[in-house]
Amino acid sequence: MQTYNRQGDRASKSSLPYSREDWKRGYLSQTQESAYWIDDIEGEIPPELTGTLFRVGPGLLNIGDYPINHPFDGDGMACAIAFKDGRAFFQNRFVRTQGFLEEQKAGKPLYRGVFGTQKPGGWLANLFDLRLKNIANTNIIYWGGKLLALWEAAEPHRLDPKTLETEGIDRLDGLLEEGGAFSAHPHIDPASQFDDGKPVLVNFAVKAGLSADITIYEFTPDGTLQRQHSHAIPGFAFLHDMAITPNYCVFFQNPVSLNPLPYLLGFRGAAECVKFDPSAPTNVILIPRDGSRDVKIIETEPCFVFHHANAWEEEGEVVVDSICYESFPQPDPDSDFREVDFSQIPEGQLWNFRVNLQENRVRHEVVEPRCCEFPVLHPSKVGRKNRYLFVGIAHPERGNAPLQGVMKVDRETGARQVWSFAPRGFGGEPTFVPRPGGTAEDDGWVLLLVYDAQTHRSKLAIFDARSIDAGPIAELKLKYHIPYGLHGNFTSEYFGG
Repeated sequence: MQTYNRQGDRASKSSLPYSREDWKRGYLSQTQESAYWIDDIEGEIPPELTGTLFRVGPGLLNIGDYPINHPFDGDGMACAIAFKDGRAFFQNRFVRTQGFLEEQKAGKPLYRGVFGTQKPGGWLANLFDLRLKNIANTNIIYWGGKLLALWEAAEPHRLDPKTLETEGIDRLDGLLEEGGAFSAHPHIDPASQFDDGKPVLVNFAVKAGLSADITIYEFTPDGTLQRQHSHAIPGFAFLHDMAITPNYCVFFQNPVSLNPLPYLLGFRGAAECVKFDPSAPTNVILIPRDGSRDVKIIETEPCFVFHHANAWEEEGEVVVDSICYESFPQPDPDSDFREVDFSQIPEGQLWNFRVNLQENRVRHEVVEPRCCEFPVLHPSKVGRKNRYLFVGIAHPERGNAPLQGVMKVDRETGARQVWSFAPRGFGGEPTFVPRPGGTAEDDGWVLLLVYDAQTHRSKLAIFDARSIDAGPIAELKLKYHIPYGLHGNFTSEYFGG
């Protein structure tokens, strides 16, 4: 399939729908920090769109003259775009973590990265150095009056939502110990049955080892801890995300093992020591949210999951939509991530799992074989059966490639709507924002930050969620590029200039 962008460019059917050099430039570090009203706009910002989009991702892909080994090791840069009265205010700022400040002063890596970034000096300089640098680069959320930048292996960093200035590590009113983990994938139950139908934020922490300890946390809208319980799970657990239903937290325990020796001896990063086992099952873990019942673990076929789209309960089953890989897309310690051969690594696809709680069995089907990632939906449908999903997609209909567009998936009819920014635009995670007063599940907007290689700048594309295939109704062009980000969230509160 060929699609057109707003400039009328077309991806060639006989060649790759992107240039590797274009894609690589999106991974250049961005050292500028700014705050300004966006005045370079194509189309019009919907006047009803009010609130703030927060996003975070690796802003530095090098430390001094030393390139990092993988984007997931990059220091976190927070961005905010605030909307009000048809105008938009942009700002970006690095999260001033302790490690960021130390390494900027030193001009070189002082910590090892989980995904293979090493200190200069070879293995002797890295031998038995197990310190972690909290890079605050994975997600950012406004909840309970706090703006928190998250990295799943350590505590959140609190930022000023008005200025993005770093206020320091936040241990959640003493809930977390020093260095305590707090996942980068919280989920908001819009109407908790345990809390008189009020919303709660549900998150987790994992302490890995020969067995894994999973702790579930639930917070009221003012940030007060409502529930907390912990559970021991057999075996090593690589758990990046979860899904929630009214009664369960749902995890997929990927069939991987960890050989820590190369990490301990200073040769490899921890993630480079993870190995996928295609002969072992993936375990679906169901933890009751009220902590009153036993944990259920049910086996399914081997697959690897970073992100879940949604889950719900239906006729004695827990149903889960997830982005699945046939194996773990393991980082290659001996190659440059910028030279990755996409055809040699598995692509993410949208799978549906039906977990039968009476028969303890799982059925699955591939819902969308196209390469996709970062699924989102209407916030009122989290944990409930939804009709629509919005996902970042590659331009080709088959095979692995960079994300270059967005797709709307109708889970009821099977219909698809697609918009691609190929050949010179590259995307990531979309964000769905409900229209105030809207009642339909797709009545709102989809926001997507896009890197435009032609101008070496980023832009925010705003879509009417009802008609993705009509293209953006507005494109807000920033003054410089933002390196490819990871996750973010929208709040209806305005934190602009």
